[in-house]
Amino acid sequence: MTSLALYTTVYPGVESFLADWHASVARQTDADFRLWIGLDVMDVEAATAAMGAEPDAVWVQGIPGDTPGSLRQRALAQVVERHDAVVLVDSDDLLHPSRVATARAMLAADEFVGCPLRVVDVRGAGLGMTFAPPAGADLAAIFPHTNAFGMSNSAVRAGLLERCMPIPAAAVLVDWYLATRAWLFGARFAYGDRVEMDYRQYGANTARVRGPYPASQVAEDADLVVEHYRLVRASDLSGARPDRLAALEAAAEEVDTFKARVVGRGEVLSRYVAALNELGTPMLWWAWVAHPALRHLWATEEGE
Repeated sequence: MTSLALYTTVYPGVESFLADWHASVARQTDADFRLWIGLDVMDVEAATAAMGAEPDAVWVQGIPGDTPGSLRQRALAQVVERHDAVVLVDSDDLLHPSRVATARAMLAADEFVGCPLRVVDVRGAGLGMTFAPPAGADLAAIFPHTNAFGMSNSAVRAGLLERCMPIPAAAVLVDWYLATRAWLFGARFAYGDRVEMDYRQYGANTARVRGPYPASQVAEDADLVVEHYRLVRASDLSGARPDRLAALEAAAEEVDTFKARVVGRGEVLSRYVAALNELGTPMLWWAWVAHPALRHLWATEEGE
């Protein structure tokens, strides 16, 4: 990779984390990258004040009416025009010093790469959990039901990312949308074996990976997952692999059934959540919605 970008988005509520985030960017052993920052309902002055320094960055200012999806689409569309690849990081997380160097090395062989995350609390203290697919897992097999390639732990070649765009304005699960489309097109995925990011879990996270999972989260996340599948299915899928399109359709139908038979019925949802929290196994993003080990709870109309 001769030209590498590092992209993040800043937004209200992330200010208390920005100084540490910026310091972790400055500590990269591979500093040969261009920093891009999307401004979601925030201006440059507020962002730099929170960072305690003025980064050498390309700023992409949000505009009235922007959504998380439309801002990221506008920013990443510029990134792929100017760079060979982009490393994606969240501004409330922390990069380990080798994050960029590792991503660059992996992108020499593969198109869409990820790294394990050390899960930490709001103060940065470890929670005794690492987020990653199981060792030796078939990365293609995690799709379309779950995701391990987030906006904080992924890096993507520009040509592939451009093919996976545009990002719909309605997209909330932007990372899963892009990774799913890459999977549909047969992209080469890889996952590192070394933790390269600290991933904060706190109240404002869209996707929490640490249980216990309350019924309210499962219900709300089911809506997000249903919308995710709708947006992917509505996108331009020319050139997608037929077998993977069929798998996408089956997964979408499964979640629709789950929502109707579990989320829509209080007693069944309570049983599902109790059984989910008893599994006690680490989960990839969105695996808690329609978990396959609990399919017997919605396989029939009676939830038997």
